[in-house]
Amino acid sequence: MARLLFLGASVSQLPAIRYAHEQGHEVVACDGDPAAVAFQHCDHAEVVDFSDVGGVAEVAVRRRVDGILAVCTDRGVVPAARAAQRVGLPGLAPDVARAFTHKPTMRALLAHAGVPQPVSRILTAETGPDADRAVPLPAVLKPADSGGQRGLFLVRRRDQLEDLLPQALAASRTGEAVFEEFVGGLEVNTLFVVRDGIPTLLTISDRLRPEGDGFGVGWIHSYPATLTPDECAQVETVAANAIRALGLRDGIAFPQLIVGPNGPVLIEVAARIAAGQMADLVRHATGIELYRIAIAQAIGDPVPDEWVRPTGTRPIVIRFFTAAPGVLPLGVVRAVSGLDEVRASPGVLDAALYFGPGTEIGPLRVDADRRGYVIATAPTTDEALALATAAAKKLRVDVAPPTGGEPRPRSGRRTGLLLGVQSLRWPSSRSE
Repeated sequence: MARLLFLGASVSQLPAIRYAHEQGHEVVACDGDPAAVAFQHCDHAEVVDFSDVGGVAEVAVRRRVDGILAVCTDRGVVPAARAAQRVGLPGLAPDVARAFTHKPTMRALLAHAGVPQPVSRILTAETGPDADRAVPLPAVLKPADSGGQRGLFLVRRRDQLEDLLPQALAASRTGEAVFEEFVGGLEVNTLFVVRDGIPTLLTISDRLRPEGDGFGVGWIHSYPATLTPDECAQVETVAANAIRALGLRDGIAFPQLIVGPNGPVLIEVAARIAAGQMADLVRHATGIELYRIAIAQAIGDPVPDEWVRPTGTRPIVIRFFTAAPGVLPLGVVRAVSGLDEVRASPGVLDAALYFGPGTEIGPLRVDADRRGYVIATAPTTDEALALATAAAKKLRVDVAPPTGGEPRPRSGRRTGLLLGVQSLRWPSSRSE
């Protein structure tokens, strides 16, 4: 068994940390929040901001860890790579980590390799007034190095940039934003395992999003994707080319694409296990365990062929608990019930909540507004979605009116509460 250092101990990292602990590994985690919910599942909790490379490296040496993992958060990818290099552990090369997390670098490398992607420009506070003119409207504005849909906007008129650009730049650590054309079509998530520079496709799934301010939030994941075999082959080719262009040799890759009338367009790629229960989707749909693969690669062990070979396949739908167009009411939560009924519903494989009394549920705008999930299976994705929807409606949430002031805690990470963890075409744009 290995001694593993996880960067982050929030709700997103909890499933991977629990898996590692259950498999007998010794688990160390760094998080700047002393109340991080996953700390209770760790052997050693280190209150260290995981963006502090020196601090992470010091923990790695003191705890004599065998590998460093950044799971479900882009913010941890570069620090993990730099800390691993500093202490001589396996990991991504820091320049590769940056290519996967800094969108201007990513865009330049993909363009050089001829990977189809949206027309885009990089904007800063000093950018000239006409720098955006090459990008057709409508367009998407987003920070160059953020995630979770923070600082993401749909721009329909150029005069909106005056107000929106400062907000996007405020969410960027480098003070940059990407302004790119809005691409219509079906948005899909893909997951690959990369070994010795060879990407192996695991899944292609639909990523459905609502209209309105939350247009970037994936609130339903559906596998298999509603693509033709030819479209699937094109998606695999474009995604694999993007992974190679960004230099990933060993790791898990998460390319996101939009399939429109002119074929697939690469939106973004992450070098990590995706958040949003994507590891659950892969496990329930194919039997492949991404956490086992990530741990092996973090400590430099080989990943055998049988680990990336499906043991079976079945339709899976993940529906998140959200405010409208989801089932959750707006307001301050007074009581929650019905989760056992959700779990006992036909076709349901798992369900969990990330909120409890005292949480204020606001409108769906960013990924953090996803308050939990239900996972269902059925003979078809349409039937699985119907079962997930029916199950979600059994959750009962009593709320007081919204405070109208500063929001109260909006996730299990802040409240210290985590309950129970463990043919669709849609207008598309982008995701994290």
